Amino acid sequence: MTTADVSVRVAWSQDAAAIAAVQLRAWERRYDALLPSLLAERGLDPETHAAAWQASLTRPPEARHRALVALERVRVVGFALTGPATDPDADPAVDGEIGEFTIDPGHLRQGHGSRLLQAAVDTLLADGFTRVTTWVDSTDDALRAFLTSAGWDADGATRELADETGAGTVKQVRLHTAIA
Repeated sequence: MTTADVSVRVAWSQDAAAIAAVQLRAWERRYDALLPSLLAERGLDPETHAAAWQASLTRPPEARHRALVALERVRVVGFALTGPATDPDADPAVDGEIGEFTIDPGHLRQGHGSRLLQAAVDTLLADGFTRVTTWVDSTDDALRAFLTSAGWDADGATRELADETGAGTVKQVRLHTAIA
């Protein structure tokens, strides 16, 4: 029986371009109508986006900020960002967050998300967090269903993210789970 060559590891600075590409492909799918204004607002093209990822991976804000990548062989097919929770009602000593959880649209439903989520939770637990939150677009039924099937639940918090051009907003709900 052949097994797939898949894994999750801590991201390296050399992964910056691959992470940026996965994120841009996911944004194209997720924010189709808003994407042109988002990219213009942030001055993003693939090269500047990769450079921003390079800087972030090289110099994270603190030791508990981590980027993890899901791999298929040596190709990055997803990533997650973990660290202390940043919401005003959070205690960053014990509340962690998954700041972003993205699987390349061409690699969904292949197990990468499950492996990446488990690795993110294991990383947060090792960093001393006991509760984890993440924000999910209110229209992303697939991600919300995936997370709730893994034991996450909405905690009642919502927010709206607006782009600076006024072209649109993204409504989000916050999910949480206890990990210790």
